[in-house]
Amino acid sequence: MSLYAIADLHLSLGEDKPMDIFAGWNDYVERLSENWKNLVSCDDTVVIAGDISWAMRIEQTYTDFKFIHDLPGKKIFLKGNHDYWWGTKNKTDNFLRENKLDSISVLFNNAYTCGDYAICGTRGWFLENDTPEDIKVLNREVGRLKMSLDRAIKTGLEPVVFLHYPPYYRGIECSEIMDVLCSYPVKKCYYGHIHGKKNFKLAFEGEYKGINFRLISCDKVGFMPVLVR
Repeated sequence: MSLYAIADLHLSLGEDKPMDIFAGWNDYVERLSENWKNLVSCDDTVVIAGDISWAMRIEQTYTDFKFIHDLPGKKIFLKGNHDYWWGTKNKTDNFLRENKLDSISVLFNNAYTCGDYAICGTRGWFLENDTPEDIKVLNREVGRLKMSLDRAIKTGLEPVVFLHYPPYYRGIECSEIMDVLCSYPVKKCYYGHIHGKKNFKLAFEGEYKGINFRLISCDKVGFMPVLVR
């Protein structure tokens, strides 16, 4: 039973939003499917850290979600900045249940267990503008991260954190998110959101403040789920 992670699938199987117009994204759905099937077994878990589907409403996600559901393993979704379809957890859970997409769960103010790890996290945020709305969003994400980590700690297992936004990027940290991570026994943090060779060079991977960070956006990892444990 292994734990994997990947982010930024940007699926548009039911929408007209092709990603293959971007460098390196040619045939990405086929590549992702083949890599996933060759690596992940039915007993494994894969965390998908945001930007899952380009659908605008939950009802439009079915084709993308069915594609993911049919891949091996259990999948855990967390929100990305382009997941416009995302609503309440209850609404998403109901949609998944009604459409028999039972291999998919949602990480939202909660935590899951996989082997020796407690899976926790949230979308995150990076405060680039000190507008009241940005500050409100950041504070909300900080609260959600704390809630998820608290749930993880209660399991007695090691918490591993998944975020969509990087908490440390271009040599600048989102101190509000980092303060939370450092106040819990977090050793591993995986994030997405960053695309393109130029931006990959600016993304931090490695140990920072005692936490090992890894960028797992699809194009960074070659459309291959990354082994966590």
